[in-house]
Parts: sequence; C-alpha cells; structure tokens
Amino acid sequence: TVESRALAPALFGIGTVEARYTYRIGPTVAGRVERLDVDVGDRVGAGQVLGAMDPVDLDERVRALESAFKSAGATLREAEARQSYAQTQARRYEKLLLLRSISEEAVTMKRQELQIADAVLSAAREEVDRARAEREALIAQRSDMRLVAPVGGVVVLRDAEPGSTVVAGQAVVELIDPASLWINVRFDQLGAAGLAAGLPARIVLRSRDGEALTGRVFRIEPKADAVTEETLAKVVFETVPRPLPPVGELAEVTVDLPELPAAPVIPNAAIRREGGQAGAWRIGNGELRFVPLVPGATDLDGLVQVREGLAEGDRVVLYSEKALTARSRVRVVERIGGAPR
Repeated sequence: TVESRALAPALFGIGTVEARYTYRIGPTVAGRVERLDVDVGDRVGAGQVLGAMDPVDLDERVRALESAFKSAGATLREAEARQSYAQTQARRYEKLLLLRSISEEAVTMKRQELQIADAVLSAAREEVDRARAEREALIAQRSDMRLVAPVGGVVVLRDAEPGSTVVAGQAVVELIDPASLWINVRFDQLGAAGLAAGLPARIVLRSRDGEALTGRVFRIEPKADAVTEETLAKVVFETVPRPLPPVGELAEVTVDLPELPAAPVIPNAAIRREGGQAGAWRIGNGELRFVPLVPGATDLDGLVQVREGLAEGDRVVLYSEKALTARSRVRVVERIGGAPR
C-alpha cells in the first residue's frame, strides 16, 4: 500500500583517508644525508631537528669568507683614513690658494687626490657589502643543512637513509598534521542533489568494521570526475580517532541529507520497467494496470518518493514470481512462504 511519509534521504560513498596538510622536508641544495633522528610513526614538535645533511666543505668556506670579510673591513678602514687625509689636505690647500701661497696647479692635484680617495673608499665599501652578503648566504646555506619540522605532526615517510645523495628539493622526511585528517569521498552524481557543506556524516573505516565515527561534510569539490560521473567531497572527523588511521585507508561514508516533506513512497522493489518506462503495477478493482511513475528521492532503506503516478492508499505489486501483464491473475499474500516477513 502506498503510504505518505517524510523521507530522510542519505548518500553513501566510498573514500580514502588523506591528510589535508602534508610537509615534505628536504635540503635546498644537493648533498648527502648525514643523519636522521626520527623514524616513521614518531611524533615531532614544531622546530624540532629531524636530521642533518653532510656540510662537506661548507664550514671551511664559511671560515674563508670570514677571513675575506675581515680583510675587506681592514681595506675599508685604510680607505677611510686615506680619504680623510686627502680631504684635509684639499681644504688646507684651498686656504693657501686664497693667501696666494701656492699655485693653482698644486690645488688641482690635491683635488684629484681627494677624488681618487673617494672612489677607493666607495669601492672598499662595496667590497665589504659583497663579502658580508656572501658570508651571510653561506651561513644560511649551512643552517639549511638541518632538517627542521615546520609544525608539530607525525612522521609518515623516510624517503632517504643516511649516506644517500639527494638533489635540491627532494623530500627526505614526510610529515603530516594528524588533526588535518579527512576523507576524500566519491558520491554518485545521480543522488548527489542536496549534498552541502556542514551536513552530518557517519564514517566507517575499513579496519574498524561496524564502528561508526561521527563527521561532517567539510566542502564539495568544484570539480567532479567526468569519467566515473561522481561528485567529490571532503568529510572531516568530529574527533580525530585514536589510534590514527593510516593514510590511504578505505572508508565508507553515509551523509544524512535534509528531511523531505511528506509524499507518497513505495519500496524500490516495486518499480518495474516496461517499454523503457519506469513504473509500477497498480491493483484496482481486481485488475492490474501498469502506471508510469516519476520517481524522486530515495533513502538507504530502499524507499522511493513518487512525484507523479500514484497517490496515497494505492496498492502496487511488490513481488511476483513471473513477469506481469494486464491479464495476469494476482493473489495477494501477507508473506512469501519460506522467507522472513
């Protein structure tokens, strides 16, 4: 019998556990791994040193640049002293020229000496700046030899071992933020209407069969999978499970959609296809009649809303051993023999 009831539809999807934030930590220059202080599964804090690269000759190069910087500083001080002396001499000769005690040529010579001293001083300052920049760059490169955790998290991968040579940018250690675990879920587009961020979800991890964890839809991805005709969504845990599920584990996700207004509903098993048209066999006045239907939303219990074709109180055929026609004789039973009610 067709009943009118409010349907609480739900979506079922399969997804995998992923980390929203993954940090791949490695050197900024090519080198050899000297040591690693952490292993897979270790929890680390922000700023913790995870390992170090072999500096090779960086320490010697830093000392060489320190010496070059000190030498440039000494040259600068000498140039400053020469410039100060040339400036004093130029002023003194300017005064003597006013008293007609020296010739114009002598004053011109002192002016040229001052210009030369100014140029030497400018070059000395640039040399000091260059030596300082090279020294600071090498010191920064030396500090980059340490592999430091940018945030607190869990080590999920050691991609190189001590003694291995890695290139610039290659990850040596991979770190994830355990609080950022979520499920990358795929839903069939046919039933994804009404899916929205914030809806409650039930998560069953493959390794914890039967244990439903609470979650919610974090966002709907703006790009769907055109090949599999699936809508992609991210579902987060309300509380991160302990122990942490491994990244890549499969999970079954059920999302409860908003409840729909009351409408006629029938079991999905009652829907048949005749001549390419979906419908149901309605019983009235002892006769069978195939009624085309416009089905609506469904729930996970197998109930389907009927938008057009049936009304509350109509009786439809739920099961028949044989294919039905308008001339078929029907005997209504409360249950099928040998089957549970």
